[in-house]
Amino acid sequence: MKYSMASVSLSLLSLVSLLIASASSSPPAAATRGVAASSAITLSLSPRTKAPFPNPWQRLNRLAASSITRARHLKTSHKNSSSSSSPTKTPLFPHSYGGYSISLSFGTPAQTLPFLMDTGSSLVWFPCTKRYFCSKCNFSSVNPERIPTFIPKLSSSGKILGCKNPKCGLVFGSEVRSQCRDCDEISGNCNQTCPPYMVQYGSGATTGLLLSETLEFPNKSVKDFVVGCSVFSTRQPCGIAGFGRGPESLPAQMGLGKFSYCLVSHRFDEMPESSDLVLVDGLDSGHIKTGGLSYTPFLNNTKTKNFAFLDFYYVNLKKITVGGKNVKAPYSYLVPRDDGNGGTIVDSGTTFTFMESKVFELVAKEFEQQMANHSRASEAESQSGLRPCFNFTAGKTVLLFPELVFHFKGGGKMELPLANYFSFVGDSSVCMTIVTDTVVNPVAAGGPSIILGNYQQQNFYIEYDLRNQRLGFRKQVCK
Repeated sequence: MKYSMASVSLSLLSLVSLLIASASSSPPAAATRGVAASSAITLSLSPRTKAPFPNPWQRLNRLAASSITRARHLKTSHKNSSSSSSPTKTPLFPHSYGGYSISLSFGTPAQTLPFLMDTGSSLVWFPCTKRYFCSKCNFSSVNPERIPTFIPKLSSSGKILGCKNPKCGLVFGSEVRSQCRDCDEISGNCNQTCPPYMVQYGSGATTGLLLSETLEFPNKSVKDFVVGCSVFSTRQPCGIAGFGRGPESLPAQMGLGKFSYCLVSHRFDEMPESSDLVLVDGLDSGHIKTGGLSYTPFLNNTKTKNFAFLDFYYVNLKKITVGGKNVKAPYSYLVPRDDGNGGTIVDSGTTFTFMESKVFELVAKEFEQQMANHSRASEAESQSGLRPCFNFTAGKTVLLFPELVFHFKGGGKMELPLANYFSFVGDSSVCMTIVTDTVVNPVAAGGPSIILGNYQQQNFYIEYDLRNQRLGFRKQVCK
């Protein structure tokens, strides 16, 4: 997911510059602290208040709708440091609107804010200044007037990123320098800021200016970290920490060799349950081994004409089986085609796994055939937005569910627990938690065909081995 230079009015740009001007004239940042001997650092995070849902169908309907909206955006996305030898841990919490959040601290002294962890995008940004405004954020149960924001003038280490700063190119590309028209090419003096950015997500958008700030961990500082200071957003109740493959992502700016997580079940949504997101420095990643993992290589989608797709973690999905029977999905949907479209990506920001209709219908049909002794739950399908849904008799159906397995290149098999692909609704129905887009839209034919969402990643240890360009996974009960 990449960025376009925002069509921001002069008044908005002036307001942003005025609000954070004090950050550009701040005293030098504090020196980088030493690294503690501990092998991991854990940051605490407080859970949010649970968003109310009148019935379980409404919650599933919201998650299904947001997953489809997210998929539409990922399929049509467009663009216009210090290190430590110790892994860094920070807990992940699930939330009722489908994402997992982490806590990060920026500035000197540090200001700690919540972020949604997103492997489908790369920019890290936070709500910024006291005048930050979030439109249409009531859905999240977070009062838009009380969203935690970063206050630049309280930090001595931040400054507005200049147009000539090479790090401005992390977001806009190296060609951005040609647009620095107000800069003195002879003396090199330049007071022009890096252009305003606008990031579009499936559920909303955000805009602001880029800052150079210090990212603080308890025993580690990352200086000159590029972070977005967003002053206006729609439907984004908190900041986003981009963990994608772009140069502006958190893993890239920190020089990580790998990162991993184990997502707690969504049954803990909005409860004080969490698991660890582990960050491993690139220099140490070759020495820190994790046993029992199946690996599959990341694919580089170099044939795509859409620069934004380069941020995605593509994997080589060889086949899908239901109840041991191979679903004959076209191979051109499982891996990228010659035009760069198609293929399978892993995305922590998508809730329910998305499949294009030609794959989804085959999977759904196989479940329908193997579960033909159970009647369809039409009311559950209409109210949840999911299908197929089945009626069941409590205590008798669980043993009859066919197993859903994703088979990857390298021999790894992701054998999903039942709770990862079927959700029980009420006392008498169950629905498959995989979605497709039924809207006829020629544009939607582009981009990845399958998006493995976080619901299907629950209770799996997932490792993004950036050094060796591969994805590792194993079943594990996450705390």
